[in-house]
Amino acid sequence: MWSPFATPTRRHFMKHLAGLSAMALPGMSFMQSLRAAAPDLKKKHKSLIILWMGGGPSTIDLWDLKPGSANAGQFKPAKTGVSGIEISEHLPSVGKQMKHLAIVRSLETTEGDHNRGTVLMNTGRSPNPITQYPHIGAIAAQQLAPKDMALPAFVSVGGTAGRIGPGFLGMTYAPFTVQNPGQPPENMSVPKDVNLARRAEMFKSLESEFVRTHGKSGEAAKNHSDIYDKAFSLMAGPASQAFKLDTRGGDTERYGNNNFGRGCLLAKKLTESGAVCVEVDLGGWDNHQNIFQALHTTQGTGRIDTLDRAMAALVDDLVKEGRWQDTVVVWMGEFGRTPRINQNAGRDHWARCWSVVLGGGAIKGGQVYGATDKDGTAVKDNPVKIGELFATVYKGLGIDPATQVRDNLGRPLAIAGDNVKPVAALVG
Repeated sequence: MWSPFATPTRRHFMKHLAGLSAMALPGMSFMQSLRAAAPDLKKKHKSLIILWMGGGPSTIDLWDLKPGSANAGQFKPAKTGVSGIEISEHLPSVGKQMKHLAIVRSLETTEGDHNRGTVLMNTGRSPNPITQYPHIGAIAAQQLAPKDMALPAFVSVGGTAGRIGPGFLGMTYAPFTVQNPGQPPENMSVPKDVNLARRAEMFKSLESEFVRTHGKSGEAAKNHSDIYDKAFSLMAGPASQAFKLDTRGGDTERYGNNNFGRGCLLAKKLTESGAVCVEVDLGGWDNHQNIFQALHTTQGTGRIDTLDRAMAALVDDLVKEGRWQDTVVVWMGEFGRTPRINQNAGRDHWARCWSVVLGGGAIKGGQVYGATDKDGTAVKDNPVKIGELFATVYKGLGIDPATQVRDNLGRPLAIAGDNVKPVAALVG
């Protein structure tokens, strides 16, 4: 049976590499290539950081509160750094960064199932049994990544992007998965008692001969070989240093010493080093019961508390380091949650109208786009469809949303969907 998540990942190759005890080809140096590309990286390098809220975040309790309505929750709206924009009182740090961010309060989607919603919000299209669409990070990597970059162009911190995968773009653009940010990725250690260079050369020789003798049918093998070459370099070269965090410094505490905080800090470091897309997971939003206790605690351990600390620190650092204009940050999940609070003091799945947050790159911050009605049950002004959202993100990265790629059947497809345009108020 077809599954929307049935796709291999870079991790598969890394496991094989660990068995081979492979090493990068002689002469490849990640740091040297970075130095050589530094002028272009400063001018042209664009990055996408996705903050993925697995489970379906309650945007009515975060970005679009309805005080005084029948659906109002326990949280109150609070002022932000932008006059007239209010968000949850438990997002004070993000509120200070609001001049850099835009809230879309009028997103309309159609998938209320976790798996289907996850596919939709990571690819811009509903699941299809015939075509496996690529993750937005795979598209960005294909469009923006230098071909000879040793560092993976697309990284998944937590694994959701890895479950979606590169779709019909192929393994060249699959995400490299990091499960425990701050620790070395799995399967990267290499035994010391093996002639690693010799084994790498042996592997290269076998792969090259297969490609040479199989003509067109050897294309898949060539892609396979290219991935292994990059993985060899990553395992044995200095590129692996980009995955390490200094946990003794103050940054870890400032972002939050948890997987999401460290993941956001790692995303900043990886994109700084040349990665095109990093998606960082923060799960735990499927709150069908006791939602307000799950979202906020006085100890600062709720979902909102974790989000506020890390997201604000990430935006603040990117702005201060001069990288905000080259980095698009998107906050989203698979859907929102019902305006009505259920009998278990929770909220259920709701895709009819909800919010996403984005900023950086060419995105115009300090604004709210669209609105829901007084009870949060329907879009009142400026509805936004999924294709328009993706077109806006691509435009923010400097990618033409009308750019076409060919699917597994050879059909040309516009990366943001047919005849869709970015939201003009959000991106020039």
